[in-house]
Amino acid sequence: MDIKCWGSRGSIPVSGDQYRKYGGDTTCIEITAKSGETIIIDAGTGIRSLGNCLIRRDIIRYHLLFTHAHWDHILGIAFFRPLLFKKVKIFIQDRRFSGVSTRDVLTEVMKQPFFPIGLTDLKADIKFEKVLNGNFTIGSVKVETISTSHTGGGLGYKFIEDKKSFVFLTDNELGFDHPEGKGYDAYLNFSRNADLLFHDGEYTKDEYKRKISWGHSSIRDVLELALKANVKKLGLFHLNQDRTDEHMDRIIKECRTDLKKKNSALDLFAVPCNMKIHF
Repeated sequence: MDIKCWGSRGSIPVSGDQYRKYGGDTTCIEITAKSGETIIIDAGTGIRSLGNCLIRRDIIRYHLLFTHAHWDHILGIAFFRPLLFKKVKIFIQDRRFSGVSTRDVLTEVMKQPFFPIGLTDLKADIKFEKVLNGNFTIGSVKVETISTSHTGGGLGYKFIEDKKSFVFLTDNELGFDHPEGKGYDAYLNFSRNADLLFHDGEYTKDEYKRKISWGHSSIRDVLELALKANVKKLGLFHLNQDRTDEHMDRIIKECRTDLKKKNSALDLFAVPCNMKIHF
């Protein structure tokens, strides 16, 4: 399994020298299975660069999954250039977001006056698949899902291949139980013994005191979860829109110091755009 991050910023894309290290694009993850399938998680602004890369690599078949349909996770879909080519086939997860179907969500994003062309104007072969829900397989990758603790709900994912597991839990609040969520113990069990966990790490401890119930986690809560779950590698995700490279580096340094005091072998980092991980 090959994993690449094309965007890890939360809420809104940002730019500027102070965001150069971790990047400013919003959520988009690419997974390449050993059997060759391309799996895409979310269509944040990072999907634009991913699309250009897929064209260069002449990859024409993909599966697109969504965590949820907030703006930062769908902003880039209209600029995913592979959708302009007849030879492209894309299987899109067919589910409902607050009662609205995936097709209708994308139709709303790509229509006048918001965008000059509509979903039906695209040339790619687009299939909306209900089978991409619950537990399913894509090629050699087994996929499990869990409802996340977030405003309006969402989905977290576990990708398993050759006994290696990657858990993706962005927009998941560990310190507050949203009605759609499953509770702390469920996320602990879902993450248990994961080789790699990407988890929402939007807030510092002090910031979180002012943002309880906003749908995002305190970094300290995420560390506690990862330690209890015996996770091997932890990547902090959904980086705060105002979090500069310098501030993020300082947070990571402080957390690593605490982990060292606990004699923990947990490999902790913040997830930057263009990060690649191979299992």
